Amino acid sequence: MKTNDLKKDTRVVLSNGWYATLFDNAKGDTRLAMVEGYVCETGSIYSHDIAYAIIDGVEIPIEHTPKQLKLKKMVGAFYG
Repeated sequence: MKTNDLKKDTRVVLSNGWYATLFDNAKGDTRLAMVEGYVCETGSIYSHDIAYAIIDGVEIPIEHTPKQLKLKKMVGAFYG
């Protein structure tokens, strides 16, 4: 499944293991989500940080576009 196919209210697992709920139907490199980490926060997340979508209780792996993978590499170079 691609990140552009994810709809509002979809639960996802981020690459750091935290859970989030998407708040938009946007396409592209960022999505608006409520992230359940140390505290619950709402804000933008990178699409390349979404590892799995949880649909009907099943974790479905996410495929990233070449553009998203390039951005992930660039962000990783800044923040290592």
